[in-house]
Amino acid sequence: MKIAFLFLAVLCLAAHPAAAHCDGVDGPVVKAARAALDRGDVRLALAWIQPGDEPVIRREFDRAVAVRKLGPEARTLADTYFFETVVRLHRTGEGAPYTGLKPAGRDLGPAIPAADRALSDGSVDALSTELRSAVERGLRERFEQARGASKRAAGDVEAGRAFVRAYVEYIHYVERLHEAAAPPAGHHH
Repeated sequence: MKIAFLFLAVLCLAAHPAAAHCDGVDGPVVKAARAALDRGDVRLALAWIQPGDEPVIRREFDRAVAVRKLGPEARTLADTYFFETVVRLHRTGEGAPYTGLKPAGRDLGPAIPAADRALSDGSVDALSTELRSAVERGLRERFEQARGASKRAAGDVEAGRAFVRAYVEYIHYVERLHEAAAPPAGHHH
């Protein structure tokens, strides 16, 4: 449970919301869609989309398979269209906007690659260490900023406002950590 908390905390607190790698050409959704096309088995891509979108994926898979036979350029175009469709529907299912396929090799920060490595290695130890360290740094930094600003705030309106900004950031960080640690209300695909 602590690992889930830490992982969610880092994801929730990430500075850049585009850190999700499901929309990357080298991400897991495109890898699954590519495997589906290469093996001729649409089921390999279906896990990444909501059940209601399955007919769309099946239809677009059949179209892509047919178009791929028309030559190398057609294959590339069909593949890209299928990848975009699967990623778009996956993102929609997450409640996230689709902003196009992202290039391979993007900097996803340390958490996402560590999470993928943990799954492939079968050990969560390195990920746990990374996340604990990130949360600890973030908490201490915000605490120190708020504490330092509070000492300068007495009788000085501008210093008081600086304290309020630091205090709000500190409290919101703690609140997001606590919310991320709470048991999930329901399953999210």
